[in-house]
Amino acid sequence: MAYRIVLGPRPAKKMVHLLLHLVAMAFAAVGLYAAFKYHHDTGLPDLRSLHSWIGIATIALYALQWLVAFVYFLFPGAAMTMRADYAPWHIFFGIVIFLMAILTAETGLAKFVFPFNDYPSEAFVINFTGLAILMFGVVVILAVILPSRY
Repeated sequence: MAYRIVLGPRPAKKMVHLLLHLVAMAFAAVGLYAAFKYHHDTGLPDLRSLHSWIGIATIALYALQWLVAFVYFLFPGAAMTMRADYAPWHIFFGIVIFLMAILTAETGLAKFVFPFNDYPSEAFVINFTGLAILMFGVVVILAVILPSRY
């Protein structure tokens, strides 16, 4: 998305893209720490749900994608042909990892199960949040796959 939104030359867009993903990876690390600390403090077992499995896989693939892209696109010794060959795969795996992040968020929300007879107002917030996350994912994927006019 940085390539679509940020104005300026391509190297500036590339740097913004890199730095935003680095910040996102730092936030993911803080989130992982908080989740494991909460489980440790409350005595809950770790990595027992689909949400946690997909979340760990998403963060691991995200870090791997960032590292490989750093080597291919910013390392001075990488040949242009290598970059050109990897670019479609970088986009594809970026979309897959983004979809995995959406799925992780949705499965996290699915942990909130409310009884049918006692449907509190919080359930509407959870359901609306789930729909908003889904629609955000659709809009982002659409923006990525549509050709740029600029």
